[in-house]
Amino acid sequence: MHKPLIGVTACQRQIEGHHCHMVVNKYVDALRHSANVEVVLLPALAEGLNEGILERLDGLCLTGSYSNVDPRHYAPDRDHPDCRLDPDRDGSALSLIRTARKLQLPLLGICRGLQEMNVAWGGSLRQPLQVLPGLMDHREPNTDGVNSHYEPAHALSLNPDGLLHRLTGELNFEVNSLHQQGIDRLGEGLLAEALAPDGLVEAISDPTLPFALGVQWHPEWRTDEHPLYAAIFTAFGTACAHYRDSIKA
Repeated sequence: MHKPLIGVTACQRQIEGHHCHMVVNKYVDALRHSANVEVVLLPALAEGLNEGILERLDGLCLTGSYSNVDPRHYAPDRDHPDCRLDPDRDGSALSLIRTARKLQLPLLGICRGLQEMNVAWGGSLRQPLQVLPGLMDHREPNTDGVNSHYEPAHALSLNPDGLLHRLTGELNFEVNSLHQQGIDRLGEGLLAEALAPDGLVEAISDPTLPFALGVQWHPEWRTDEHPLYAAIFTAFGTACAHYRDSIKA
């Protein structure tokens, strides 16, 4: 039987003077090798994507990005002039999440993907975290070399009643951190799966859906070297296979 087919959200970037749809290879690698799925890249279109696309898929992965969710999607009166935006990504991701929820399609959000999920569930975000009282600097370290950016940056406390605890049997981990936008008000019906030492929500899930998980860190980097990261992708792949075999059958 064929492997589950997963849609992966792209971002809009300008490369050599041309607008391009782009996905960083680490997401594709982690999904194919650690979740045991195949992937198809979904373009970033401001008007959104036809829901018929997701009807052909077995799961959806919302990737990370250097851009942030436009504040107008959760706080119309708030402006962040230093915010790097991608309105095309906003349009496609938020429409895809709405359809995925309706179809009960397995959903995994990573970094920006967690933020998109929280907004789609009616929650709000705040940024830049590093200037807000009581919060840590969650940005990537100012060091040379990509590997050093993904080194463990802070502790993580898992919710004992959450999905991540059930997957790992553990309550504490160390994770990387490469973001400056984060959850403010938790979306309606979402469970806070994990907290950073400063109280920032670092993972979310919707217990009413078969699999809907968002994480603020980057488990796609050297996934198989970290038990929590590996558990996330394994569980997502398993959920996508179950969706293919049971829900779509």
